[in-house]
Amino acid sequence: MTFSYPLQQILPSAEHCPSCRELLERALRELPGVTTGWLEGTEVRLEAARDPQAELSRAIERIRARRAHGVEGMRCAGCTRTVEAAFREHHSHAEEHAQGRPWHATHQGRAVLLSAALLALAWGFGHLEPQLSQWGYVAATLIGGGPFALKAYRAARKGNPFSINTLVSVAAGGAILIGEATEAAVVVFLFALGELLEGVAAGRARAGIRALAAITPRTALLVHEAGHTLEVPIERLRIGQVVLVPPGSRLPADGTVLSGHSALDESPLTGESLPVSKGPGDAVFTGSINTDGVLTVRVERGAHDNTIARILHLVEKAQGSRAPTQRFIDRFSRFYTPAVMLLSLLVATLPPLFFAGAWQEWVYKGLALLLIGCPCALLISVPAAITSGISAGARRGLLIKGGAVLEALGRVRTVAFDKTGTLTQGRPRVSDLVGLGISEAELLARAAAVERGSSHPLAKAILERAAEAGVSVPASSGQKAVGGKAVTAVLEGQTYAVGSPRYAAELAPLPDDLQRLIERLEQQGKTVVLLLREATPLGLIATRDEARAEARQALGELEALGLHRVMLTGDNRRAAEAMAGELGLEVRAELLPQDKLRHIAELKQRGSVAMVGDGINDAPALAMADVGIAMGSGTDVALETADAALLHGSVRGVAELVRLSRATVFNIRTNIAIALGLKAAFLLSTLLGVTNLWMAILADTGATVLVTANALRLLRFR
Repeated sequence: MTFSYPLQQILPSAEHCPSCRELLERALRELPGVTTGWLEGTEVRLEAARDPQAELSRAIERIRARRAHGVEGMRCAGCTRTVEAAFREHHSHAEEHAQGRPWHATHQGRAVLLSAALLALAWGFGHLEPQLSQWGYVAATLIGGGPFALKAYRAARKGNPFSINTLVSVAAGGAILIGEATEAAVVVFLFALGELLEGVAAGRARAGIRALAAITPRTALLVHEAGHTLEVPIERLRIGQVVLVPPGSRLPADGTVLSGHSALDESPLTGESLPVSKGPGDAVFTGSINTDGVLTVRVERGAHDNTIARILHLVEKAQGSRAPTQRFIDRFSRFYTPAVMLLSLLVATLPPLFFAGAWQEWVYKGLALLLIGCPCALLISVPAAITSGISAGARRGLLIKGGAVLEALGRVRTVAFDKTGTLTQGRPRVSDLVGLGISEAELLARAAAVERGSSHPLAKAILERAAEAGVSVPASSGQKAVGGKAVTAVLEGQTYAVGSPRYAAELAPLPDDLQRLIERLEQQGKTVVLLLREATPLGLIATRDEARAEARQALGELEALGLHRVMLTGDNRRAAEAMAGELGLEVRAELLPQDKLRHIAELKQRGSVAMVGDGINDAPALAMADVGIAMGSGTDVALETADAALLHGSVRGVAELVRLSRATVFNIRTNIAIALGLKAAFLLSTLLGVTNLWMAILADTGATVLVTANALRLLRFR
């Protein structure tokens, strides 16, 4: 059986380089009764015959009890957080850079400065005492490389003898033994420099997301019942309290506007540059900037559950999940590093043993090959691009839940759209009222009584029209939904229904003149529902939901990307075809929720499918698709149910997601080509005797710099 445990108290939002993850997963597999263990985001997943929670807890306590300065086998290069940060005892290097600390004030920066100082002292000492210069470089190597050797030893004790630290330590030690202490000292310095550059790159990738936390105000103006305000920390705000938001300040909490009108700048959350008009009843989100009017807002979420907090949590969890390419690289690295060490050993020993080669020359080549084989650049090539891609998307209102989703978006061949609230504005308005033996006011009053309490867009349209008309809505009870067809209720002892023409026709044949009227209204792109008493039509109500202003342009962008577009809707065929003709896409109409699943399955036979919906009524279809994309401005459903969410609520975000995914996948492939290409070139030059040790370490450090710089280009994605 598979067991899952949240590890936020142990590894809060942790992300590690592949070698670190492998070490942790190996420790999990050592638990009694566990056959397989792995990390997924902020969860640990275990395959075991019985629940191993007790053993897991004891293992965690043993780790905590050690309270060592470093966790055995962990390596900082390529890690955005180390296990020390997970236990909140130390900050990882990426976190230090992400928090804006200067490079020379970080742990990695100090290591580089120490290594450079030792190298400079050895060089100066060599000029003062030339005969003893080698000892100066030996001392620089031993002091500067000591931490790497210690990490290699700890990793070997934990069952990982082929860590990158092992490669560097063996190469530096071997260089000293063959009299190349100068190059050994340079190798140690360049490796420390490479780790620093990785930390800086990882920190930059995360800094854009961390900047979201900085836009949350620290205090809020709490309105008391007496009318006066008190400045309080946002952590003290409780649901239901009222806050005052003056012009020029940021919203301190997610909430609903009670009074006032203003334009809010939501660009920090959604990437949308134009301010959004807000008034009473509208939802507002933490961190938005109130540009002109005074607002009073009822708090709907606490500080630890607001939109920014949830975005940060989901993005960090996404960055902790591994893409398929990254999982392949992880598996590949388990065999790659031992193979490199074996090949280096063969290069160093076979020519002298069997072909009369010079030991000094071939051992030197073997050590150079060992350094060239360091897989740092290869291991960081995928997570650096994935982290940058997810960060770039989040800063533009595109929330992507993990590397697997980011890769899958680029493989999409068909995009299926819900109609209401996705391609349309989601706010249908009543356009026609036709009473059949009753007045329009009575038709509206009884329909509103049936729809009372419903959250469906058509129900809201009817209730809004009833409120505008000032009709008296009678009491009703026993509201029930008839799957995708109608809503029923009891009024004055009789059963009434508001349903589709198809539902009415199932109860009793509709008169020809009524059928023609329905057809005429539907051909105008309107959605028609009938008010029924038992099976008798009492009138019809037509509504129209206008297309989003950007929908046509968004669908054109998807067509330019070579994607097939289709609308899946429960609306009547004529209204759906009228809307589809206006927007220019294929349509499949009059679908119940189970019908949408069937059509998604059919579309998947052509290739990967993305489903775009509002995340509520379309939840099954979103789950069925290869990638589910939810519309919404930070709603629970938009953030929790789908694989990706468009926080700015613009359907153009679908094309942006696909372009970002394709750019990221191309970036990953380029990174892998750079890493392997440089290694192949330096391998050939080493065997030809051209490459020395310090150039060999540049094969890895230089490749690491190139792949991280290439990945960081994604942060400028437009």
